[in-house]
Amino acid sequence: MKKARIFMKDNFAGTLTEDENGYTFVYDPSYLANESAEAISLTLPLGDTPYVSTMLHPFFDGLIPEGWLLDIAEKNWKISGRDRMSLLLACCKDCIGAVSVQPV
Repeated sequence: MKKARIFMKDNFAGTLTEDENGYTFVYDPSYLANESAEAISLTLPLGDTPYVSTMLHPFFDGLIPEGWLLDIAEKNWKISGRDRMSLLLACCKDCIGAVSVQPV
């Protein structure tokens, strides 16, 4: 199982998990209790219901680099292009934008 902590503007927002059934993103209850909390994506609105998918949620997949930068990541870290969660964990610790991903 692979797990990541998802941050929104340096605030812990929730957890993304990959297991044998697919991917699950769930917002942290303390993040939801904060009145200034923002959804990390329009496709993942604030709520306490887990978002479950057999494929990596498109928002998270969109954070993974493409082209020559993806080639460098695959070669240097020896990660298959099909292992999207490993690429997310390796490449998205300091993304452009408000969301960042930290491996657990």
